Amino acid sequence: MLALTYSPQTRLHAVPAPIKLTALCAITTALFIIPTGWAIMILGGAALALYAAMGIAFLRAGLRTLYGLWPFVVVLGLWHGWQGDWDSGILIIARLVTAVAFANLVTMTTPLQDMIACLVRLLRPFRRLGLSPNAVSLAIAMMIRFIPVFLSRAEQLKMAYRARSHRSGRWAVIFPLALGMLDDADTVSEALRARGGISPKE
Repeated sequence: MLALTYSPQTRLHAVPAPIKLTALCAITTALFIIPTGWAIMILGGAALALYAAMGIAFLRAGLRTLYGLWPFVVVLGLWHGWQGDWDSGILIIARLVTAVAFANLVTMTTPLQDMIACLVRLLRPFRRLGLSPNAVSLAIAMMIRFIPVFLSRAEQLKMAYRARSHRSGRWAVIFPLALGMLDDADTVSEALRARGGISPKE
C-alpha cells in the first residue's frame, strides 16, 4: 500500500484538507497567470521555506519527491535550448517544479482518506446528473493504492528478463506489464461486483 502522508505529524497536518486543497488550487492557478519568472521563483522559495519549517527530515523527504522530476527538467531544458528560447524554458521548468512542490506538500501532510472525503463533498451536487461521488472517490483511491503494486511488478518483470537475457529489459516488459495490470483490474472489478459494488445513489 502506498503511504503518501509523512510521519511524524507536523503543524501542517492539523490544517483541514479543504483549506490546503483550496490553497493549492489558488497557487497553481496563479503559477500559470504570473508572467514573470522572478515571481514564480519567490513562490518556489516559499514552498521550500514551508518544507524547512517542518524540520530537516521533512525537507529531505520533500526534496526526494522532487528528484523524480529531473527527466522532465532535462527534456524541457534541452528542447528550449535547441529552440534558443531559454526564457520560456526556465519559466516552464520553474512552474513545473513549484507546482509539484506545493502538491507534494499537501499530499505529505494530508491523509488520503481526508482528501477523498473532501472530494466526495465537492461531488455531491453532481448526484442529480447521475454521478456517484463514492464511485469516483473509490476509483481515485484504488488508482493511488495500486501504484506501488505496479512498480513492484515492473521491477519483478525486469529482474526476470535480465536473468534470461542479461539485458535491462526496460522496454521489453511494457507489454506483459500492461496485460498484468489489465488482468488485475478485471479481477478487482469482479470482486467489487461480487460484493455488491457501489450504488449509483451513494
